[in-house]
Parts: sequence; C-alpha cells; structure tokens
Amino acid sequence: MGNEESRKDYISKVFKAAFKSEMDGHVFYAHAADLTSDDFGKGVFNRLAAEELMHLDAIRTIAESLEKGGDWMNYKDALKAETAAKRESSVFPDDNELMEKLKVEQSDINAVSIAIENEERAVEFYNDLLKGAETPEERVFLTEILEMEKVHLKLLRWEYESLLKDGFWGDFMEFSVEKELG
Repeated sequence: MGNEESRKDYISKVFKAAFKSEMDGHVFYAHAADLTSDDFGKGVFNRLAAEELMHLDAIRTIAESLEKGGDWMNYKDALKAETAAKRESSVFPDDNELMEKLKVEQSDINAVSIAIENEERAVEFYNDLLKGAETPEERVFLTEILEMEKVHLKLLRWEYESLLKDGFWGDFMEFSVEKELG
C-alpha cells in the first residue's frame, strides 16, 4: 500500500504542476493576443490560449477521475467527460513568470520567443512524465498531450522565423492542434 500511496502522491504533484503550466500558458497567450497588433498574431495567440484551456479541462477531468478511484482516460474522452470539471474564471491568476518576462519588452517577437521557451519546457515536462508512465492509459494520454505541445512549438517556431525573416506574422494556419491529432 505504501507504493500505491507514493504513486498517488506523485500523480497528484504531477497534475498540479501540469495544471499550473497549462494555466500559465493560457494566461500568457491571452495577454499576448491582447498586446499583439497584427490580426494573424492575435489569431495564433488566441488559438493557443483556447487550446491550453482544453488541456486544463482534460488534466482536471483525469485528476478528478483518479482521485475518485477511476481510471486514466485518453485526451478526447477526458474532454467529453469534462462536464464534471467546470471551469471557474476566478482561478486564473493575473500574472505569472511568463507575463513578467513580457513586461520587460512588449513586442511580438519577444512574445513569440517567450512562448517558444514555454512550449519547450512543456515538451520536456511531458516527455519526462511519459518516461515514468506505468500504465498504457497513462502513456496514451501523455503521448497525446506531448504531441499537441510539439505542434504548438512547431507553429511558434514557424511564426518566429517569419517575424525575423519578413517582419510579418505568417498566414493564419487553419487547423486546431487537437483536431489534427484526434
């Protein structure tokens, strides 16, 4: 039972860290969208903010399921079951580390650079979790969310290169990361 309890504590800590990371990303992307004057840039940041909320919903739903003795779910099933995990707008903090970095230099290129760093950390975080996954269901969920974070990173790197090379945001990419991977 000690092993089971330590695993439960570990999973609880992991979900808290994942939740904080996704929430920080959401708040940052929403703020970056407000600061960005370019419509394409606003679209990129607004989509990323919305997708981070979906990640939050999935993480919260799975955490609640596990706390109640339930099982792991894949990403799509967690979103379907999200009705039990209502979002409360009051839980969103005003500032975080990402926001502080943006305050230093409020520019599109800095916002994208900070976003890239955030997504790189997310990819590393979920990759490390995947290495320690113990069940097939855990591996499926972590693989799904890891792949979504990789697509976010790819999109941001593409936008960064476009801003550096041309000084403009790239064309609005008409896809949802979750739909592409689903």
